[in-house]
Amino acid sequence: MTENTFTPTTDQSTAFREALGCFGTGVTVVTTNTAQGPRAITVNSFSSVSLDPPLVLWCLAKDSNRYDAFKDCRHYSIHVMAEEQQEQAVKFARNGEDFSHADWVSDHIGRPQLENCLARFDCHLHACHEAGDHLILVGLVEKVMYRTGKGLIFKRGQFGGFADLL
Repeated sequence: MTENTFTPTTDQSTAFREALGCFGTGVTVVTTNTAQGPRAITVNSFSSVSLDPPLVLWCLAKDSNRYDAFKDCRHYSIHVMAEEQQEQAVKFARNGEDFSHADWVSDHIGRPQLENCLARFDCHLHACHEAGDHLILVGLVEKVMYRTGKGLIFKRGQFGGFADLL
């Protein structure tokens, strides 16, 4: 067993990223509608914030090529991806403009909603906070959908699954 200890400075960013990768997370795809059409981004920085009011957050990298599409979005949907949606999550990670590989519909205000995800949180922007090289977007959840199934997990650069006990 090799143990690494370091101070997370700029020159240690690769090691810091590797250490963060030890924490397995669920995989989400955030979607919004823009003047140029629907946009998506694959995100693993998703978390609940509050039950009352119902708030969730996700983080957007300032150097993302989708930064402009999402930094000003007022309405968006966060999709918790099912294990069988790995290919879809990867495709959205590579290209957030191409929805041709996804089954989706628009809701009453134009938010793209992906079919067959494990959960979906339809949000409007509650707050936005600058945090280093990211924006933290806090959404007030307006509507929720969820189902049972295997969730898509990401850890140390690899995808995997986790079965429900139900």
